[in-house]
Amino acid sequence: MREMKLTSIGVIHSPYKHLNECPRQTSRSELIAEIEIFKPYVEGLKDIEGFSHIIILYWLHKSHSYSLLVRTPWDTEPHGLFATRSPHRPNPIGLSVVRLLSRRGNVLRVRGIDAIDGTPLLDIKPFVPAFNATEVTSIGWFEGKIKR
Repeated sequence: MREMKLTSIGVIHSPYKHLNECPRQTSRSELIAEIEIFKPYVEGLKDIEGFSHIIILYWLHKSHSYSLLVRTPWDTEPHGLFATRSPHRPNPIGLSVVRLLSRRGNVLRVRGIDAIDGTPLLDIKPFVPAFNATEVTSIGWFEGKIKR
């Protein structure tokens, strides 16, 4: 296997201090978080204010193990890890689409995050519906278990 190197470009300051406080898979949270971008990367925020939503990728630093079969809160049957949204993964990378409320220097205020306080930020991308949104015709075993 090829080794990869990731660098944290910032840190997420979230109202969720513990894993059990963090919402599951939600952009519905009304709580506000701040994403602090480290100084060497601040220039990369130029023009971010024009987007209503951004995609953030982060390292699930409290995840320490995983199983290839997972029971989720939505079903009692085990499913393959890669058919779930479990945070416990071989590469614990989190992804959220959040509403960008404002930028103040190196700090982004966002709504809809599901990461705990102190989570290392890996990347930010603008959410562009023409690129990111698609017609979904099947949601696998989630069908009938969650609201679309």
